[in-house]
Amino acid sequence: MTVTEWHNLPADEALQKLDTAAVVGLTPAEAERRLRDHGANRLPEAPRRPGWLRFALQFHNPLIYVLLVAGGVTAMLGSHVDAGVIMGVVLINAVIGHIQEGKAEQALAAVRSMLAERATVLRGGERHQIDAAHLVPGDIVLLEAGDRVPADLRLLQTRNLRTIESALTGESTTVEKDSLAAPADAGIGDRHGMAFSGTLVAYGTGTGVAVATGAATEIGRIGTLVGDVQTLATPLTRRLDQFARQITAFILVVAALTLAYGHLVVQMPMMDLFLAVVGLAVAAIPEGMPAVVTIVLAIGTRVMARKRAIVRRLPAVESLGSVTVICSDKTGTLTRNEMTAVLVVLPEGEISVSGTGYAPEGGFHRDGEVLAADRDAALVALLHCALLCNDARIRRGEDGQWTLAGDPTEGALVTLAHKAGMDAATLAQNHPRLDAIPFESERQYMVTLHHDHAGHHELLLKGAPERVLALCRTQQGGQALDAAWWHQAIERAGGGGERVLALARCDWPATQHEVQTEDLAPRFEMLGLVGIIDPPREEAIAAVAECQQAGIRVKMITGDHAVTAAAIGRQLGLNADRALTGDVIATLDDAALRQAAQQTDVIARASPEHKLRLIAALQAQGHLVAMTGDGVNDAPALKAADIGVAMGGKGTDAAREASDLVLTDDNFATIARAVREGRVVYDNIKKSLMHMLPTNGGEAGVILLAIFAGLPLPVTAGQILWVNTVTSVTLALSLAFEPAEPGVMRHPPRRPDEPVITRALGLRILFVIALMVMATFWVFHWELGRGASLETARTAAVNTIVFCELFYLFNVRHFTRHALRADTLTGNRVALLVAAILVVLQLLFTYAPPMQRLFASQPLPGDSWAMILTMGAILFALVELEKALLRRTRVRRL
Repeated sequence: MTVTEWHNLPADEALQKLDTAAVVGLTPAEAERRLRDHGANRLPEAPRRPGWLRFALQFHNPLIYVLLVAGGVTAMLGSHVDAGVIMGVVLINAVIGHIQEGKAEQALAAVRSMLAERATVLRGGERHQIDAAHLVPGDIVLLEAGDRVPADLRLLQTRNLRTIESALTGESTTVEKDSLAAPADAGIGDRHGMAFSGTLVAYGTGTGVAVATGAATEIGRIGTLVGDVQTLATPLTRRLDQFARQITAFILVVAALTLAYGHLVVQMPMMDLFLAVVGLAVAAIPEGMPAVVTIVLAIGTRVMARKRAIVRRLPAVESLGSVTVICSDKTGTLTRNEMTAVLVVLPEGEISVSGTGYAPEGGFHRDGEVLAADRDAALVALLHCALLCNDARIRRGEDGQWTLAGDPTEGALVTLAHKAGMDAATLAQNHPRLDAIPFESERQYMVTLHHDHAGHHELLLKGAPERVLALCRTQQGGQALDAAWWHQAIERAGGGGERVLALARCDWPATQHEVQTEDLAPRFEMLGLVGIIDPPREEAIAAVAECQQAGIRVKMITGDHAVTAAAIGRQLGLNADRALTGDVIATLDDAALRQAAQQTDVIARASPEHKLRLIAALQAQGHLVAMTGDGVNDAPALKAADIGVAMGGKGTDAAREASDLVLTDDNFATIARAVREGRVVYDNIKKSLMHMLPTNGGEAGVILLAIFAGLPLPVTAGQILWVNTVTSVTLALSLAFEPAEPGVMRHPPRRPDEPVITRALGLRILFVIALMVMATFWVFHWELGRGASLETARTAAVNTIVFCELFYLFNVRHFTRHALRADTLTGNRVALLVAAILVVLQLLFTYAPPMQRLFASQPLPGDSWAMILTMGAILFALVELEKALLRRTRVRRL
């Protein structure tokens, strides 16, 4: 018997198959035997890799190999400080990766924490409280309000039992439970005869037989899915890995060819040639790239934290900026997870209600005009019934927030009455309750009996419209009941995704102080209908629109019914004409699912497996997928997505541990801000690389040209290390503080398969390398031509490289926008500070005696500086000309 079949069995047959009795339960001996057979009622821990192995694997990366080679070469050249810096970068990256490793184990631990710690069972006919880990299939479990369900149970008896399954199914309301069998193909949310492990009992009582424990439960199955899902590499790590392999191969090939050419053709002395090739490798290797990328991401993380988005994994910052699809959970993310009455239907027409959540703020409107609720007798009568025939209460906490105690749907009615100025305590005092028939799923209504201290008694009725209408003979105003009109109103509200409740009243004999179900007859007066919905967040609607403008599709995935989901989807501005349901997904093959996923933005009644298949279908189409969620049922999808975004407030630990990003305000609008910041971070990483790579390429190009031309080296290997130290990291790092480019949220996302170095960016890098090589050789030979020493010419060449990079820094502050504007100097104060520091360092390099002895530098006269600055200005002007040509060809990004 599999867990998916228990809901389809009658309760008696389930007991028979489990060989147990409802009034006796298992004997202690039988329970012990089954515990040995089935194991403890807890989720098994996946085997973990040893810590030393996880740490060692952090070095298994092509770029790290390049850095290790660079560090070794630097140490061979005697620059132990620089070698230490490089090795420090490698070690820091390894530590960060080691800390972030083990995401699956943390997610599984959070899922395990969802299981109950204690359970009340019948053993040998006696009631016992046992450790929930000792629960076995066949145990008879007793449930009360406030309990956490300890295992998957087939319910045998229920009394007003409702459970909160939002963490498992995504349903925003409590779920009514009964002991009836459900169809074999019923989804988890429709299995009303089952109570699932890890869910909460909202109120009522029940008795059930345990049919699955531990890993066999629905939560256990989700935990298994979390463990099975492989974490995907982010776009940044994929691109950097690819780039590291390419640059490694390129440097090795160029170094080998240079060594062969210098030895065979130019016939340079072998030692001089070897040192030159080593200098070439040191110049070409972008050893500062991982440090710069890590720091740019860290800065983005800090900015996002201020905007209520906590990053758990650094590359997630960049990933958000590249997403093409956001799959969002509905309840609590796009909606408030607070039921709200939005519509009142009275015999004379409809009244719309403003305000959201449980805060009694808002009002009533009829035909666009504000309605004074206390002056409308029909509305007052309906609200009188809504507030008295109710067990929920709302209260304002010390923090000013309104909270609910009771059922969310009843809470919506209490809030509705409070909006009209009614007070629950005062009304209850003036109309005390004498008796009640509580809500039960079989009846689908609630009845309360009240008196008014003047001898008048009345029955108040609230429930499913069909059941209430069947008990009504008249409607407000003394008219005969127009059942057809009311049914049309119910269909209109239901078609809008609203949960509809009907309210009615009737007089009751003053001599009767009790009410029984058999006393109820068609004698009630229909007061009206109330339409209730879990409304979209207003800011979420704007955020969805902003994402769509940015070329990002937003898809809503929910456990709610298709009609409700479609209605919410339309309010959010999503394509909700064809809501895709979980049962349909189950019938589609992968190809058909990929096509269906493109045609709708609303997916309803979705299970964890459906979410995983949907994400896989989108990823197979080349999309980079972000998944948001807050429940245990979302954890596998959060981990499978390219980036998982969990809710930090109402979200579960399982969702947070499986995610890359946690939103502290549970607000979808924060995602739009995070996407924007992610795009800024990625742009700044590109700008850093756009500055760093020509730097390394220019230095390598100078050495390469000198060897192939048989000329003296314009710079030494030690001087190259100096340039790398003072420019490669410092100048590029200042670009991490760049503000957003104009229109950053108006262009489409970058393709997930786009390489780090695009064609346009590659051409820019080659162009700048050529300019820097020509400028360096021009200054070097100009100095030699006028009789300067080799050391002086090399000092001028080093300063030419540095100042060309400094001028170029202000070119790359914008991809293609011209830099001849004031904000080029004022928009990034860090860039100005770094520029000033660099000038000071170069003056020390040129004029400080210790630096002269260390790097063989010489003082430069004023005309040398004039030539150096002229070369930098020419490079700046030529790059601006290239940017103008790009703008004419409508290229805006590199």
